Amino acid sequence: MAPSLHPLLNNGITKGDANFPGGKLYCKCSSDRVTVTLASNVAHNHACGCSKCWKPAGSLFSIVGVVPRDALSVTAHGEKLAIVDPTAAIQRYACKQCGVHLYGRIEKDHPFKGLDFVHAELSDQAGWQEPQFAGFVSSIIEQGFPPQGMGEVRGKFQSLGLETYDVLSPALMDLIATYTAQKAGVLSANL
Repeated sequence: MAPSLHPLLNNGITKGDANFPGGKLYCKCSSDRVTVTLASNVAHNHACGCSKCWKPAGSLFSIVGVVPRDALSVTAHGEKLAIVDPTAAIQRYACKQCGVHLYGRIEKDHPFKGLDFVHAELSDQAGWQEPQFAGFVSSIIEQGFPPQGMGEVRGKFQSLGLETYDVLSPALMDLIATYTAQKAGVLSANL
């Protein structure tokens, strides 16, 4: 049986709407759902194989994108949210009842500070940016996936038109390197 990448990927990718204005994300509780409102579409939406991101049951990957911090607000039942791992760089806020991660925020000095990480699949609205690439692909081995199956996993991503990386996409890695160089004073902040 072929591995399940993610429900949004297993049967092909649905193209998003470049003009999508944002919407609401909901936890999986049957009542008193945590609601997060996003005032923009996501960017850099991707499949992530890391062990920290929330994944639907049976999926090898999460689908996660970012929004500007000021575009995210918790609009219902925020009292149900708790940070999953206070020592992690990304403070992932999850519903204490259903366990779903609603958003992740970086509070410390970091290249992605100011961006919040979200799972647009928690919305009942269509139009969110489709996945752009797959990151941290080899990390699924660390979670128990057999290494001999990695060719099939990468092949499934390639058949969807998604590049696979064992870190982030080159554009995001360039942002991290630029931030690091500017902090070290070897690159002007005016670029």
